[in-house]
Amino acid sequence: MDARTAAASQVCSVARTAALLADPWTVLIVRDLGRGVARFDELTHGLGVARTVLSRRLSELVGDGVVERVDYREPGARTRAEYRLTRRGRDLGVVLAALMDFGDRHLAGDAGPPVVRVHTGCGAPVRLVSVCAAGHRLGRADDVHLEPGPGAPVPEQEPR
Repeated sequence: MDARTAAASQVCSVARTAALLADPWTVLIVRDLGRGVARFDELTHGLGVARTVLSRRLSELVGDGVVERVDYREPGARTRAEYRLTRRGRDLGVVLAALMDFGDRHLAGDAGPPVVRVHTGCGAPVRLVSVCAAGHRLGRADDVHLEPGPGAPVPEQEPR
């Protein structure tokens, strides 16, 4: 069993998300689609990825419901495809933002991060925060623990 299949079969949301994103090319494709790069040739050129790899990854993302393929046709040309994030794909934006924040803090180097997320409305930098369902904003010192959720496996009972 390969790593993606093994991760996808675990009863763990982190493992299943890791399986969905599978490899760096997939993450970068989702990143660029989120920036509005939609056409195959634009993705190939911008990423520097082999066409075969891009084609395979896009097919997987379409199959996983992260991306949709939409045909278009310019006058006098053959029908081609654009790729767009689905709702599921757009929801991965927070995952990519968390990866970016980690990279900015730990991997950016002396010059600093290459891109900064800024709020369009006021120009302030954007950062991720955790908020509980009751509206309490959580800081680094807050105690957060994990509890079994509704999808947790039920422990087997020992026979009597």
